[in-house]
Amino acid sequence: MTVTEERGLDLVRKSARELARRFDYEYWREKDKKAEYPWEFVKAFADAGWLGVMIPEEYGGLGLGLMEAAVMIQEVASSGAGMSGGSAIHFYVFPPAPILRYGSEEMKRKWLPKIAKGEVLMAFGVTEPEAGVDTSRIRTKAEKVDGGYVVNGQKVWITNAQNAHKILLLARTSPREESKPLDGMTLFFTDLDREKITVREIEKLGRSAIDSNELFIDNLEVRDDEVVGEVGKGFTYLIDGLNPERVVVALEGIGLGRAALEMASKYANERVVFGRPIGKNQAVAHPLADSWIRLEAAERMAMHAAELFEDHQNCGKEAAAAKYLGAEAGFEACDRAMSTFGGYAYSKEYHIERLWREVRLLRNAPFSQEMVLNYISAQALGLPRSY
Repeated sequence: MTVTEERGLDLVRKSARELARRFDYEYWREKDKKAEYPWEFVKAFADAGWLGVMIPEEYGGLGLGLMEAAVMIQEVASSGAGMSGGSAIHFYVFPPAPILRYGSEEMKRKWLPKIAKGEVLMAFGVTEPEAGVDTSRIRTKAEKVDGGYVVNGQKVWITNAQNAHKILLLARTSPREESKPLDGMTLFFTDLDREKITVREIEKLGRSAIDSNELFIDNLEVRDDEVVGEVGKGFTYLIDGLNPERVVVALEGIGLGRAALEMASKYANERVVFGRPIGKNQAVAHPLADSWIRLEAAERMAMHAAELFEDHQNCGKEAAAAKYLGAEAGFEACDRAMSTFGGYAYSKEYHIERLWREVRLLRNAPFSQEMVLNYISAQALGLPRSY
């Protein structure tokens, strides 16, 4: 990385930090408590142009790369916004990637500028209750009719569906074949038509400001010009966006851990028990120091993966490892911050419990730590594939 690139990233980091920290912990506590979407936060980032960070300038974006996007979202998470702010921003940044790479010119010119400005909110319709991480077994079907398709099926854990205008929807357009299980799925970018799609919100542990939902799709009509790329190649298009998503999730976890560590260190300096700051006790200080080390190491792996991606090199193993390390280091830091605060950690006044609830998600999503280890076992070590 050149000095110029380092200075560029520093500028992104500084600008994103200043903007994100206009919204304090009390703002996020209220959004979490009331389960309100953080529209004011999104608008601030839209007005500053950050929602289009990876969208080319010709389509209304900033035309920057994954490294800049990753740094920006890390600063969002570490500001105290956590996953509530991180998800609100990154769903403008990465779900549009298949449209950018494979959508028609008409589709890109019509929708990408609106996404960059925050005028259009997307949902990402892939996961299904019966398929889990085995996307080849999705059951949502799109049947060909004159001028388009009719879609029926069910999706689960779909973010933004309470408010989304559009949905990037994966459906089977031909039956699953055992020899080529990932063929025959098609991506559609279409309206989230609430007359044809029933949206049912899922009550969950954390990230309450950002809705998660079940979708029940009943005879949704989709036009031919709403197909992204070629029919039957939808899963291939999704793959292109997986490594960037893993990098960003890693840095969200790291950002959450840094926010917790910052609060815990301040508290450990100020909290006096037995006539001395609790930070003097190695039982308090050493776990926090260990978390600092692990967060630093995880960040370096994530930025290494991002750099490989931008150099058009294979970064699958590095991106998966970054996600693993970021989720583990972030959760450990938040958990240790909980221990530092003791009984007060359960009080919403101190905000630690919200960060802890939100970072726990990253051990499971967008795929579990066990699946990362399965992947690394096969891809890095050459062991027999177990999935």
